[in-house]
Amino acid sequence: MSRMVHADDFALSRVTRGAQKHWFGIAVQRFGQVSALSQFLLGATLGYSMTFGEAALALLLGSIILEVIMCIVGIIGQKEGLNTALLARWTGFGEIGASLVGLAIGISLIGWFGIQSAISAESLDVLLPGVMPIWAWSLLFGLAVTAIVAFGFKGMQWLANITVPLFLILVGWSIISELANHDIVELLTGPAPGPTMTVWQGTGIVAGGLIVGAIITADMTRFNRSRADVVKQTVVGVTLGEFVIGLAGVLLAHAAASGNIVAIVTSSIGFVGLIIVITGTLKINDWNLYSSTLGLVNFISTAFNRNLHRVTTTIVLGVVGSILAAVGILGQFTEFLIILGVAFPPIAGIMVAEYFIVKRWRGDLDATREAGSLPASAPRIVPATIIIWAISALVGYFVTWGIPPVLSLITSMVLYVIAGKLGWVRGIGSARTIQAEGSGAADGGTDAARAADAADATATSTSTATTR
Repeated sequence: MSRMVHADDFALSRVTRGAQKHWFGIAVQRFGQVSALSQFLLGATLGYSMTFGEAALALLLGSIILEVIMCIVGIIGQKEGLNTALLARWTGFGEIGASLVGLAIGISLIGWFGIQSAISAESLDVLLPGVMPIWAWSLLFGLAVTAIVAFGFKGMQWLANITVPLFLILVGWSIISELANHDIVELLTGPAPGPTMTVWQGTGIVAGGLIVGAIITADMTRFNRSRADVVKQTVVGVTLGEFVIGLAGVLLAHAAASGNIVAIVTSSIGFVGLIIVITGTLKINDWNLYSSTLGLVNFISTAFNRNLHRVTTTIVLGVVGSILAAVGILGQFTEFLIILGVAFPPIAGIMVAEYFIVKRWRGDLDATREAGSLPASAPRIVPATIIIWAISALVGYFVTWGIPPVLSLITSMVLYVIAGKLGWVRGIGSARTIQAEGSGAADGGTDAARAADAADATATSTSTATTR
């Protein structure tokens, strides 16, 4: 394995077996992604409008939906060792479609990166008034996350190992501090303090709140060693994240009769609330920037035939997102980002339908997996996929009953399978894949070591793979 490929976190190649990680460490990252400050807010939203029992049921149903999607998409990513945007080339989208997937991921997540940085900056300004202006807090926070993500998966694992336990300890402290003056039985059995919502509506909020993270789960699971590891890390990470943090938010909302959990936490425990805000945002924002970078690298590779290095791209995107957050421009793009969000569920539906049912290009992946290389070519464009993607996204945007993201995902799967059975899933044109230097043998042991030595001795350019 080339050192350059490893340093680039396999942005445009398969993850080699030697680079795969133990499932528990990845589960900590998954838990950190799910147990962010936004999950605290989600729990408070449910608690303000539902009884404790209803909120718990909504969290359970929403978690099941998310875990099913994450496991299925994650197993594809684990088996192929490819990130979402790159995998899309051979799972129904073709080169052009995959570049659009990468662009959507890049724009959407860098936008949310900036928005999260801005939210954290406002919270820090409330807790530490006058220390520095909000724009400076935005810049500082965004650049700090950028520096960590530049180190790749390893740096993010280090961050998770610190922030996740700290976040849990501080959340526990906040709950004990706030609930000390309340009757816990009354909180568990009392009515909703605010306007009520149904369990089905609550389930939609839970599932929709993390649906984009579920769609891009291959970015994380490509580092797993087995399908069982994908399932274990997903069940452990998502279940604990949803229930521990979500139910904590429910209880605090009942105790304070408010849905503004940030105000509750920061007003009741002061400086500890500051640390909760920071740790709760760090572990979602690093994945926002990381997956955004992978998406953009794949888009530029396809659209402009240029291989961007992941670290350099991370720094550029992080600086841009931080500056946009600092000047307050990103607040104008929230609706646009929400629209982009409905485009994500059909991506997973199409990928799953192609990989497990239609299998139009599955053979190409199977034939090259053991060698650790990419298929020799990819379809240039698959018109049926683009049409199905657009229709399903419109369903998710305009249909408001049920759970729109799940509805659009199922719609895309059904339409793609039908199109496949009718012979409409066909690629137009062929894009030749240029194999990267050092991206070969994925086998472990001495064979991998010899391949790595050979690759390091001959690598003269960025160790990635692109298509032309």
